[in-house]
Amino acid sequence: MIDFEKRVLENGLRVILAPMKSTEAVTLLVLAGVGSRYETKEINGVSHFLEHMFFKGTKDRPDPGQVHKDLNRIGAAYNAFTSKETTGFWVKTSFKDFDIGLDIVSDILLRPIFKDEEFQKERGVILQEIDMYEDNPMHKTQSLLEAMTLEDQPIGWDIAGTKETVSSVKKEDLISYEKENYLSRNIIVAVAGKFDKEETFVKIKAAFAELKEGKNKDFKKASFSQKEPRLKVTEKDSDQTHLAMGFRAYDMFDDKRYPANLLSTLLGGNTSSRLFTEIREKLGLAYYVYSWNDQFMDCGYIGMAAGVPHEKLTEVTEGIRKICFQMKSGEVSEADLDAAKSYIRGQTALRFESSEEIASFVANQELFYNEIKQPAEIIKKIERVKREEVISAASDIFKPEKANMSALGKHGTDNETKKKHEDILRSF
Repeated sequence: MIDFEKRVLENGLRVILAPMKSTEAVTLLVLAGVGSRYETKEINGVSHFLEHMFFKGTKDRPDPGQVHKDLNRIGAAYNAFTSKETTGFWVKTSFKDFDIGLDIVSDILLRPIFKDEEFQKERGVILQEIDMYEDNPMHKTQSLLEAMTLEDQPIGWDIAGTKETVSSVKKEDLISYEKENYLSRNIIVAVAGKFDKEETFVKIKAAFAELKEGKNKDFKKASFSQKEPRLKVTEKDSDQTHLAMGFRAYDMFDDKRYPANLLSTLLGGNTSSRLFTEIREKLGLAYYVYSWNDQFMDCGYIGMAAGVPHEKLTEVTEGIRKICFQMKSGEVSEADLDAAKSYIRGQTALRFESSEEIASFVANQELFYNEIKQPAEIIKKIERVKREEVISAASDIFKPEKANMSALGKHGTDNETKKKHEDILRSF
């Protein structure tokens, strides 16, 4: 059980305090309810660009690199991230250095200076980051899959943006975006680890006293037009073909997400899964093969990925289809389901050994659900899922009109190969 307490400042900022025993560390996480799906097409990537710029100088730390020097001086672990629906900033320190971590995180978020020269340099950094992912075939394949599955709308756009949008975005765009989205009522401050609750709350209240009150505008709701399978084969001089397959599923508020989580676990969630056992262990056709289940506020999808020999792409794709067909046809035993439940239960217990995981969990629960459920409550919902519900989810998800596939490798303009895979997708 997670020991936590929620408090709300006068400006609406929510603070979650989760003290832990048997640790000398403490994690501070500031989670903002804004990400790439809040953007317009013209400024796609601005959430991620802004995340970078927060580290490039503040009124109290104006010199480039000073933020990093101050954090490195105390041996902190720290980072920031941008997703489709959130942006987060976290620092993990010795409990003795919490005050320094809090001062730095609040400083970068409340007093950034956005120097012109740093803005231009960081643009170059992000363009190189985009190039890095372009050269990573696993990432590229899955990025293309997500763009197909979630379609040409904010939820489907790349978090980093495109080279065109990053090259054209102006500093004024970042400043306006920050003013509109970094507001008290859509930000959570979570602390987990070794600390005194009363003292820490007073410090957080003082540190974020300048935070602007308000809440950002809602994002554009997702809508989908897909009526038949989609396939994209990208030619690349690589040593293997990377394939990714995706099917739209359920959002984070849908009760069917629990059967879908179990379905993904059975499908490719561990080294006992159907995909791993069949594609890697039995056939020896992949080193990596796995599945995942992404859930957003109004949509979601189940994805699968593998790296395979170029000439075996069709065999592996057909193998994946057969596994999905078996599951939707009822080939899920009670023993299979019990094993998946046990796996999720065990992984959940391991997850909450660390302060950063607890901070992330309570912050996300509060941000999206406006309440924090204990992990045991969530496990109970998973434990109650019946075999028939998993099979029903498989039948609902694995349909041709929800099927998307991306493949990247040496396939040239072979229309016959493309037609074979289109036929496989139509037969789901």
